[in-house]
Amino acid sequence: MAKLKILEFPDPRLRTKAAPVEKVDDALRQLMDDMFETMYAAPGIGLAATQVDVHRRLLVADVSRDGSEPHALINPEIVEKDGVTATEEGCLSVPGYYEEVERAEHIRVRYLDRNGETAEMEAEGLLAVCIQHEMDHLDGKLFVDYLSEAKRMRIRKKLVKEQRHRSPEAVAL
Repeated sequence: MAKLKILEFPDPRLRTKAAPVEKVDDALRQLMDDMFETMYAAPGIGLAATQVDVHRRLLVADVSRDGSEPHALINPEIVEKDGVTATEEGCLSVPGYYEEVERAEHIRVRYLDRNGETAEMEAEGLLAVCIQHEMDHLDGKLFVDYLSEAKRMRIRKKLVKEQRHRSPEAVAL
């Protein structure tokens, strides 16, 4: 397994809409494993392929405290949602920032599993929020897009400054 580099806002590649996965094979399963390793190491509870510069509809999530409930969803699609919850969200691509975002409290999602088989699952609470957050990434959307323009620009400015400080030659906008 390999730890992957996570793209950070405002990197324009985070705005790329991911293409559907056409084939579930060993290479895709290896990518899933690498994404889990990257997510756990970050540490985080969810990661979309877009965040590691792979623009395919794949996400991984595990909201357990001990890494015991891993979920890998290929070509996820929400088929039912209800309720509203406001949760303070953060993002591995927007490090150090947390803001309240409203999302559906309960969802039912259809996806392909590790073996390419169609599956459905119900999720509520933090897992539902996490899946919706990661699915937004697959559509080129970040949680900061739910914030006011002024707040989003402040976060952008601070992150660009931090990125320049870490690696002056690496920040290209």
